[in-house]
Amino acid sequence: MDSQVWHTPAMTLSQTTPILRSFDETLARAFYLEFLGFKVVFEHRFHDGAPLYMGVVRDGCSLHLSEHHGDATPGASMRIQVSDVDALCAELRAKDCAHSRPQVQDMPWGTRDFTVTDPFGNRLTFTSAISV
Repeated sequence: MDSQVWHTPAMTLSQTTPILRSFDETLARAFYLEFLGFKVVFEHRFHDGAPLYMGVVRDGCSLHLSEHHGDATPGASMRIQVSDVDALCAELRAKDCAHSRPQVQDMPWGTRDFTVTDPFGNRLTFTSAISV
């Protein structure tokens, strides 16, 4: 098939915003805001008592957290590029979270990574390329 059909100079892809399933607003705020250092960009509920849909951001990384059934499946996994994975890991370890003690590892594919898991089973791997 002609590649011009699928990609034209006028069309480009842009940044992606993952939607992660959450089940408990208090746990989500503790993990994403207090532990990881994200800030709330917006919060939405259709009415009082309705599930929360919340956007959070830290630097250039945007995530959406949803309590809505069907928006996402718990247990997602993502990789987030970080300029200095060691500095971020040290920042998180200094918070002394009993449920998360991340450790940076050199990976055979040429990155330094560490992974944390949110209270809903979603895995966030923070990664930096190894300088050669």
